[in-house]
Parts: sequence; C-alpha cells; structure tokens
Amino acid sequence: MLKIEKLHKRYGGIQALNGLNMEVENGSVYGFVGPNGAGKTTTIRIISGLLTYDSGEIWIDGVRLNGNYEQLKRMIGFVPDFFGVYENLKVTEYLEFFASAYGIYGKEGRRRSLEVLDMVGLSGMEDRLVDALSRGMQQRLCLARALIHSPRLLVLDEPCSGLDPRTRREFQYLIQRLQKEGYTILISSHILSELSDVSTSIGIIDQGKMVLQGEIDSIMLSIDSANPIRIDVMHHQKEAVEILRRNPLISRISIDKHAIAVWFDGSPEEEAYLLKELVEEGVLVTSFAREHNSLESLFFHLTGEGEAYEYESGI
Repeated sequence: MLKIEKLHKRYGGIQALNGLNMEVENGSVYGFVGPNGAGKTTTIRIISGLLTYDSGEIWIDGVRLNGNYEQLKRMIGFVPDFFGVYENLKVTEYLEFFASAYGIYGKEGRRRSLEVLDMVGLSGMEDRLVDALSRGMQQRLCLARALIHSPRLLVLDEPCSGLDPRTRREFQYLIQRLQKEGYTILISSHILSELSDVSTSIGIIDQGKMVLQGEIDSIMLSIDSANPIRIDVMHHQKEAVEILRRNPLISRISIDKHAIAVWFDGSPEEEAYLLKELVEEGVLVTSFAREHNSLESLFFHLTGEGEAYEYESGI
C-alpha cells in the first residue's frame, strides 16, 4: 500500500530524514514509533502531503507520487493529534464542509456524512455542536472526517493523546474494526503497550533511518526466543532438574525456590514435548511459559536506551 525509498529531508543544517526506507502492507495496521527528533513527525507530514521532501520516492497503492500532492491528498485520510477549534458548527455541517473539499456535494455529501458517523459510532450526533462534544467524541469525528472521501490509507498521528483509558480502548476497537473492513492504517503513538495490542506490523525510526520493521508477531517471537522458559513446579523440583539436564537443547538451568529457568534452544513444538516429558515423569507443573519482552523494551534497545538483550537483527 505505502512504499518509501531513500527519503531525505533537511531543515537547514539538520538532517531530519536520511535515506528512510519504509513499507506498509495493504490491509495492515502499521505502528510507527520513534524517539523525539527521530524524524517520525516529518515522515507523517510528508506522507500526508503537508510537507515537501528533498529526494526519494513514495508510492501509494502502486502509484508513484512524484510530487503530485493533489493526488496524494485524495488517497490519504489524516487524523492529527490535535482536533482544532470549530465553534458554532454542527457535526453534519463540519463533515459536509470537508466533503465539499473533495468534490462531494449536496445529497451525496449528506449521505456520506451520515455513513461515516455510523462507522465511527457517532450516529445520532448529527445536530450536536462540534465544540460541545467530549474529547473522545471529537477524536471519533476527526476520524470520520478522514474517512469522508474513502481514502486508500489512513494516517493517525497520536490519535489517543489526551484520552482516558476507557476511551482509548474504544478507539482501539474502532481501529481494529476499520482494518477488518479493508482499510490500511498507519498509526503513530507514544503509548507503546497499546500500540503493540492493535498493530499487525511495526516500524521503528531513529536518527532519520528505519532501524527495524516487519510483522510484530515475528519480531517479538524472534527476540523472545533468546529468553528462558520459566517452569514452576509443586514439589519434585529435584526430579524436574534431572530430567531437564538430560535434554541436549538446554544450555543453562537456574533455580529459585519452586521456579526453574531454562535456556532452551528449541522450536515451539519441542517446547511442548519438553512439558509433556515432565508431566509423564510425574512432575507437577503449575506454570510453563517462555518469558516475553515488550515493545517498550525493544524500542529502548534499538534507540540506545534501557537494558539490552539479544534479538535477530535479520527480521
């Protein structure tokens, strides 16, 4: 859906983007993250047609943009992190105004406005004043506005900023529903735990370059494979350790009270057989799970902060 190659952007003496490569697959929810000053906002503004770039190539849905910002704006739906102020405008007036900007007028503009309101869960709010809506409702309305012209790609910049936990969760469900309806979504957020819940792919940018991108499940599985398996047993700890020592795929064992940590270099299927062997030997296993890293720990590692850990850089 979105492909960026060797994108450069300079502000005076500052190189904001330094040969950025990025690819967002059709139908995915792509989590785009980076520390302050990494070039994330610059990238989003370029993708959304709000900023020109110095060099590089951008394709959307197979179409090479080549500086054609009018074409770009019709293919993109953009949700900024700040809604703005629209005093004395009703919800439908707000949407019909933006529909007209895309050449959707009259009855068709009204029909489309009601349609997108239903999509974002704001049916029945047509005659409410925009500035009287809650923060969460305004963010839904902003999303409705981005959908008004049926874009190919949705770009959401910190869409959950300032929302309470319940409203953030509802907005996540809305994003997942839009993905199921066929939308491709690029979403930027500093709430990495929530981003990991909703994204199917991630891209981490630092110093104007992409340092890691790919399917989130594959990336997390790759870095988790270096972590130990934690096994909690009820009694029979000595017997469990003897069984584990016989396994050639285990390189190290650590014991803490009833918990055993084993560094196991095997596949998920081989992990299952290891658990099966323990149970068949009479060991009462109460917990058996590979320790997991989080998107936050991966982010800190790749951007030079926090504790380091091993991961496969080939993803």
